[in-house]
Amino acid sequence: MRVTSLTALGIAALTALTATAATASTAATPSDDAPATKPARTASVHGSARIHYVFSPDDDIRFTIDAEAAPYSRPLPGLPQGLPTDARGTVSLSHVVAATGHIATAKARVDCLVTGGGTATLTAVVTRSDVGPVGERLGFSVGEGRAGEPDRLGFSWGVANVDPEKADEQGNVTAPKVGTCMAPAPFAPATRGGFRVRHAGLPLQPADIR
Repeated sequence: MRVTSLTALGIAALTALTATAATASTAATPSDDAPATKPARTASVHGSARIHYVFSPDDDIRFTIDAEAAPYSRPLPGLPQGLPTDARGTVSLSHVVAATGHIATAKARVDCLVTGGGTATLTAVVTRSDVGPVGERLGFSVGEGRAGEPDRLGFSWGVANVDPEKADEQGNVTAPKVGTCMAPAPFAPATRGGFRVRHAGLPLQPADIR
């Protein structure tokens, strides 16, 4: 119940924020004589890498990410101006199974991005896939290497994402859906290639990105 309450409080806060933003945006419309403002810095993640996944150490697994923040660009029910974490772009992945030579590929459309220094979490909704359902949201995390360490990447299906408090008809724990910008820590090191994270703070309201 605590988690549910905290989630409700967060949604309520965002709803109030967008309502306030709408008023502030209208009140703060610049005149023709107002000086031009410098465009705000935009958060982004770009790059491509082969990663080492400990549970499939011999397989060739690669990710390509091109994601860029687009705050307040995706209206939602109850949040008509969208969220400060809205984003656009694509994530592509391929997995070549060493034992069989089977190749699986997928592509997804980015819908959320948040950064902090050299790290980022993002989510993307599957638009094409050989192995999973179209329309499923996937979570990704990226960490830039420091002091000679490799870049790292995490992906939501690579770790146990289960809800111990909920079970299916057979009594087994269930896997909850991935929400926007939700992803595990970047646990898999890049063995070739890498990613560039460009950090930018979240804008409080749409007027802050004009």
